[in-house]
Amino acid sequence: MAKQDLNAQELKTKTNDELQKLLLEQKKAQFNLRFQTSGGQLDNTSEIRKTRRTIARIKTYLNAKPTEAKAPAKKAPAKKAAAKKTSEKAA
Repeated sequence: MAKQDLNAQELKTKTNDELQKLLLEQKKAQFNLRFQTSGGQLDNTSEIRKTRRTIARIKTYLNAKPTEAKAPAKKAPAKKAAAKKTSEKAA
């Protein structure tokens, strides 16, 4: 199996979409490695560990990068919520 060994410098330059694609590829590779292990066909068991760590590295960079699509969440003013509760209790 030809596996890409991704280092931190390569991941820093990738966009979120590229990282998502890489994550999907690595998860598929991990799935296939698990089947090979259970069938006794996997010779190099260290590939499982490398793949798992690559997935963790990709997830780390996905969470660290700010996403353009996400808008900051707006919080409702606390005063209005407290006023509603007191008016409901009085009624």
